Amino acid sequence: MTRDEGNQAVTATEDGYRPGYELVAEQILRLIAESELRPGDRMPTENELAARLGTSRSMVREAVKILSAIGRVRAQKGRGLYVADDEGMLGSSRWGGFFLPTDLDHVYMLFEFRRVQETAASRLAATHATPAELRTMAAAAETCRQGHVTGEAALFDRGDEEFHLAIAAASHNQFLVAAVREARRLQHQSNIIGMHGAVGGHAREAVQEHAAILRAIKEGDPETAAQATATHLDNTLEDYRHEIQRRLFG
Repeated sequence: MTRDEGNQAVTATEDGYRPGYELVAEQILRLIAESELRPGDRMPTENELAARLGTSRSMVREAVKILSAIGRVRAQKGRGLYVADDEGMLGSSRWGGFFLPTDLDHVYMLFEFRRVQETAASRLAATHATPAELRTMAAAAETCRQGHVTGEAALFDRGDEEFHLAIAAASHNQFLVAAVREARRLQHQSNIIGMHGAVGGHAREAVQEHAAILRAIKEGDPETAAQATATHLDNTLEDYRHEIQRRLFG
């Protein structure tokens, strides 16, 4: 079932109405994965994609804009569409795979990866964090809390991003900083496409979990900081699982 909002087709799905270009973006990502296209490979043209996916060229063009913005597709004027040459650690061909934001197995594996990296970062931060870095973490946690209290999702997301990256920075390990940043970048892709507008029921608990992580780091307790981080990430993943169950079974 579809309806129009302005010039954009909107499709009714089990999780409510979604713009058609989001669904087409998902289909293009699946096509890339199923065709085993690698970074740098040429993709079908907009017309070919529209015919293959049973949609309009304008809808494909809007979907391509999304995929270009998140670094999955590159449009070259006069030359066509290409799978982006993603230099990120997890998106690169040297990792032997192509992260698909709508593949739930990929999302679960990404959370496992985040758990390993971020518990290590928290453990190190509890030992190495400077007073300035602690203030940065506290400010980010407060931004996140304000976003929850006011219902401003963008503010909550910004605070959450800054909090996790501040902990990574306080580890004083640049490899961990790069790994945490990259994993969160890929999760952001899942939030934009695969789980658009769906995740957030864990926000209140997340604010409390941030406070527990920050407290342990301030107290210089590496193991408690690592455990608090693991609990936070496990609960965030459970939020994803709950939403997936809701979509599948109502």
